[in-house]
Amino acid sequence: MVRCNSTSRLPSINSLVILAQTDTTVGLLSQDANKLQTIKQRPALKPFIKVYKKFQTLSYELRIPKEQKNRVRRAKKTTFIVKNMAFRVAEDSANSSQLRKYLWNYSTSANESGKKFQNAFCEEKADIIIETEVPLHEGNSSVLYKINRKKRVRLR
Repeated sequence: MVRCNSTSRLPSINSLVILAQTDTTVGLLSQDANKLQTIKQRPALKPFIKVYKKFQTLSYELRIPKEQKNRVRRAKKTTFIVKNMAFRVAEDSANSSQLRKYLWNYSTSANESGKKFQNAFCEEKADIIIETEVPLHEGNSSVLYKINRKKRVRLR
Protein backbone atom coordinates (compact mmCIF):
# COMPACT_ATOMS: atom_id res chain seq x y z
CA MET A 1 0.00 0.00 0.00
CA VAL A 2 1.29 3.45 -0.86
CA ARG A 3 0.16 6.53 1.03
CA CYS A 4 1.10 10.01 -0.11
CA ASN A 5 1.26 12.80 2.46
CA SER A 6 2.46 15.52 0.09
CA THR A 7 0.43 18.73 0.25
CA SER A 8 1.62 19.86 -3.17
CA ARG A 9 -0.48 18.88 -6.14
CA LEU A 10 2.50 17.94 -8.28
CA PRO A 11 5.59 17.53 -6.10
CA SER A 12 8.96 17.18 -7.72
CA ILE A 13 9.51 13.46 -8.01
CA ASN A 14 13.22 13.84 -7.24
CA SER A 15 12.67 15.58 -3.91
CA LEU A 16 10.13 13.20 -2.39
CA VAL A 17 11.07 11.35 0.79
CA ILE A 18 9.89 7.75 0.82
CA LEU A 19 9.49 5.68 3.98
CA ALA A 20 9.87 1.97 3.20
CA GLN A 21 11.14 -1.30 4.58
CA THR A 22 14.54 -1.81 2.98
CA ASP A 23 16.45 -5.08 2.78
CA THR A 24 17.94 -4.40 6.23
CA THR A 25 15.81 -1.97 8.24
CA VAL A 26 13.22 0.80 7.87
CA GLY A 27 14.67 3.52 5.69
CA LEU A 28 14.07 6.99 4.40
CA LEU A 29 14.85 7.11 0.69
CA SER A 30 15.21 10.15 -1.55
CA GLN A 31 17.23 11.53 -4.41
CA ASP A 32 17.58 14.81 -2.50
CA ALA A 33 20.34 14.44 0.11
CA ASN A 34 19.67 17.93 1.51
CA LYS A 35 16.10 17.03 2.36
CA LEU A 36 17.23 13.87 4.19
CA GLN A 37 19.89 15.89 5.99
CA THR A 38 17.26 18.36 7.22
CA ILE A 39 14.96 15.57 8.42
CA LYS A 40 17.73 13.71 10.25
CA GLN A 41 19.40 16.92 11.54
CA ARG A 42 22.83 15.54 10.80
CA PRO A 43 26.08 17.33 9.95
CA ALA A 44 26.54 18.41 6.34
CA LEU A 45 29.87 16.59 6.10
CA LYS A 46 28.37 13.18 6.97
CA PRO A 47 27.46 11.52 3.65
CA PHE A 48 24.51 9.22 2.93
CA ILE A 49 24.62 5.71 1.52
CA LYS A 50 23.64 5.51 -2.12
CA VAL A 51 21.53 2.42 -2.85
CA TYR A 52 21.49 1.15 -6.43
CA LYS A 53 18.96 -1.22 -7.95
CA LYS A 54 21.46 -2.89 -10.24
CA PHE A 55 25.20 -3.39 -10.29
CA GLN A 56 25.33 -2.05 -13.86
CA THR A 57 24.05 1.37 -12.78
CA LEU A 58 26.69 1.52 -10.08
CA SER A 59 29.49 0.62 -12.47
CA TYR A 60 28.57 3.58 -14.72
CA GLU A 61 29.09 6.05 -11.85
CA LEU A 62 31.96 4.58 -9.85
CA ARG A 63 34.96 2.51 -10.78
CA ILE A 64 35.09 -0.51 -8.51
CA PRO A 65 38.48 -2.25 -8.25
CA LYS A 66 38.56 -5.30 -10.52
CA GLU A 67 39.62 -7.54 -7.65
CA GLN A 68 36.48 -6.58 -5.68
CA LYS A 69 33.79 -6.60 -8.39
CA ASN A 70 32.50 -10.11 -7.74
CA ARG A 71 32.34 -9.46 -4.00
CA VAL A 72 30.28 -6.31 -4.54
CA ARG A 73 28.03 -7.93 -7.15
CA ARG A 74 27.17 -10.92 -4.95
CA ALA A 75 26.97 -9.19 -1.58
CA LYS A 76 23.69 -9.17 0.33
CA LYS A 77 22.91 -6.63 3.06
CA THR A 78 26.39 -5.14 2.70
CA THR A 79 27.55 -1.55 2.26
CA PHE A 80 30.89 -0.73 0.67
CA ILE A 81 33.02 2.40 0.73
CA VAL A 82 35.24 3.13 -2.28
CA LYS A 83 37.05 6.47 -2.50
CA ASN A 84 34.91 7.96 0.30
CA MET A 85 31.62 7.03 -1.40
CA ALA A 86 29.33 4.62 0.46
CA PHE A 87 27.03 2.45 -1.64
CA ARG A 88 24.97 -0.74 -1.70
CA VAL A 89 23.37 -2.80 -4.40
CA ALA A 90 19.93 -3.93 -3.24
CA GLU A 91 16.79 -5.03 -4.98
CA ASP A 92 13.58 -3.30 -3.90
CA SER A 93 12.08 -5.26 -1.05
CA ALA A 94 8.66 -3.70 -1.73
CA ASN A 95 7.24 -4.19 -5.21
CA SER A 96 6.15 -0.57 -5.52
CA SER A 97 5.69 1.57 -8.61
CA GLN A 98 7.18 4.51 -6.67
CA LEU A 99 10.46 2.69 -6.05
CA ARG A 100 10.68 1.32 -9.60
CA LYS A 101 11.02 4.88 -10.96
CA TYR A 102 14.49 5.31 -9.50
CA LEU A 103 17.77 3.62 -10.44
CA TRP A 104 19.30 4.79 -7.15
CA ASN A 105 18.36 6.60 -3.93
CA TYR A 106 20.13 8.11 -0.98
CA SER A 107 19.27 6.04 2.05
CA THR A 108 19.32 6.49 5.79
CA SER A 109 17.70 4.77 8.72
CA ALA A 110 14.23 6.04 9.57
CA ASN A 111 14.85 7.54 12.97
CA GLU A 112 16.05 10.72 14.59
CA SER A 113 19.83 10.84 14.81
CA GLY A 114 21.00 8.68 17.70
CA LYS A 115 17.50 7.43 18.60
CA LYS A 116 15.45 4.28 18.00
CA PHE A 117 12.82 3.87 15.27
CA GLN A 118 9.57 5.69 16.04
CA ASN A 119 6.69 5.23 13.62
CA ALA A 120 5.10 8.63 14.40
CA PHE A 121 8.31 10.56 13.63
CA CYS A 122 8.81 8.75 10.32
CA GLU A 123 5.24 9.09 9.13
CA GLU A 124 5.32 12.82 9.87
CA LYS A 125 8.52 13.39 7.86
CA ALA A 126 7.86 11.13 4.84
CA ASP A 127 6.01 12.27 1.73
CA ILE A 128 5.22 8.71 0.62
CA ILE A 129 4.86 5.66 2.89
CA ILE A 130 5.17 2.21 1.35
CA GLU A 131 3.79 -0.65 3.41
CA THR A 132 3.55 -4.33 2.61
CA GLU A 133 2.00 -7.29 4.44
CA VAL A 134 5.02 -7.20 6.77
CA PRO A 135 4.80 -4.16 9.08
CA LEU A 136 7.66 -1.65 9.20
CA HIS A 137 10.25 -2.92 11.67
CA GLU A 138 13.75 -2.00 12.72
CA GLY A 139 16.24 -4.69 11.74
CA ASN A 140 20.01 -5.00 11.83
CA SER A 141 22.00 -2.48 9.84
CA SER A 142 24.09 -3.58 6.90
CA VAL A 143 27.68 -4.77 7.23
CA LEU A 144 30.12 -2.02 6.22
CA TYR A 145 33.42 -2.60 4.40
CA LYS A 146 35.98 -0.14 3.11
CA ILE A 147 37.58 -1.65 0.01
CA ASN A 148 40.34 -0.82 -2.39
CA ARG A 149 42.36 -2.77 -4.93
CA LYS A 150 44.33 -4.74 -2.38
CA LYS A 151 42.34 -5.04 0.80
CA ARG A 152 38.99 -5.04 2.54
CA VAL A 153 38.49 -3.66 6.05
CA ARG A 154 35.32 -4.27 8.05
CA LEU A 155 34.11 -1.08 9.74
CA ARG A 156 30.75 -2.28 11.09
